[in-house]
Amino acid sequence: MTGEPFAAVDVIRAKRDGARLRDEQIDWVVDAFTRGVVADEQMAALAMAILLRGMDAAETARWTGAMIDSGERLSLRCSRPTVDKHSTGGVGDKITLPLAPLVAACGAAVPQLSGRGLGHTGGTLDKLEAVPGWRAELSTDEIAAQLESVGAVVCAATPSLAPADRKLYALRDVTGTVESVPLIASSIMSKKIAEGADGLVLDVKTGSGAFMKTREQARALATALTEIGAAHGLATTAVLTGMDTPLGAAVGNAVEVAEAVEVLRGGGPADVVALTVALAREMLALAGLPEVDPARVLASGAAYETWCRMIRAQGGDPEAELPRPAHVHVEPAPESGVLTRLDAYGVGVAAWRLGAGRARKDDPVQLAAGVRCLAKPGDTLERGEPLFALHTDTPEAVAAVLPTLREACTIGDAHGNAPGAGEAAEGADGIVLERVVSG
Repeated sequence: MTGEPFAAVDVIRAKRDGARLRDEQIDWVVDAFTRGVVADEQMAALAMAILLRGMDAAETARWTGAMIDSGERLSLRCSRPTVDKHSTGGVGDKITLPLAPLVAACGAAVPQLSGRGLGHTGGTLDKLEAVPGWRAELSTDEIAAQLESVGAVVCAATPSLAPADRKLYALRDVTGTVESVPLIASSIMSKKIAEGADGLVLDVKTGSGAFMKTREQARALATALTEIGAAHGLATTAVLTGMDTPLGAAVGNAVEVAEAVEVLRGGGPADVVALTVALAREMLALAGLPEVDPARVLASGAAYETWCRMIRAQGGDPEAELPRPAHVHVEPAPESGVLTRLDAYGVGVAAWRLGAGRARKDDPVQLAAGVRCLAKPGDTLERGEPLFALHTDTPEAVAAVLPTLREACTIGDAHGNAPGAGEAAEGADGIVLERVVSG
């Protein structure tokens, strides 16, 4: 094209044939795509070539940098060290809600720019919007001011942050190229680096309810993420955590907020508490505060106080009643025995179909919809004992999701003899499966 240093088709052919893209090619193609010079079908072809041929660490880091440069970099410096967390997504993963105020209560500052749910995985912003009055959209000045005054902010990314990523993600979603590790890693890291925090902890999920089903896949993504962090001077730690079983008992929006508040008040499910504290320790280490014990701070109530301040700062009422569903269906255990398997993916799909999630980005969600798991793997059940509580504003959806939930469970005999017996969720001591640290 006249006036352009490269032709898109030449860049596509180079990657199609297995060549390493030159820095200048990467810079140009990302910028030209953002400007509309490279057409959607051309970028789709390049994304497919990247999916099939891959990119090395240097290419991926450069691609990430080009996406960062497509927008602005936030300046969120404050009087405390800043550290962020990102999860690759799971079922019942409400960890950001107790984690951000906990780390702030420990002395660091947490600028958490979050997203919405799609499919069986929930979104932090959808959950927080269950709090009456809370708003997700903040200006850069509001984010900086709240970070200084409260120490924690959870909000939507500003439109000027890595616009190339937003445009490319929408294209990948409809062209079968979401699974590319370099594109996943650069998508995550472009926004996080542009955000401007001093450190980043990545919670890379693995298991049936995660995007990365195997530990090998999760390890590859964690390595790619930390390599990008190192290349861009961002202190980065990744941990691999399990997502075969839902986190906690609540899966949905308001139900997860309620469970997060339980944790902040000193209760809540053991697995949610354990992961919250484990990630807090990783974040505090990167922030230069390794001597602070997040478990003690959580028990003191200081994190709950910070939560209330954070919610109020964004217009919400932390004391207000959360939305209640129009209909609750309690599903009983079909037989007596030990629950040996509770499949995260199945539970996530059920919550989604009850109204807690969306199939497309513009779909509305029901704030009160979701699933409460009334038993976890290892629990002994009697036939007829409550197993799930289904929350929804559309009662007709219940019958359609019951087969999915029944298939998500395996109940063995009193000794746990059934396929998967003994494969219960990780205990508190084993919540982190592996750590990957940037160079």
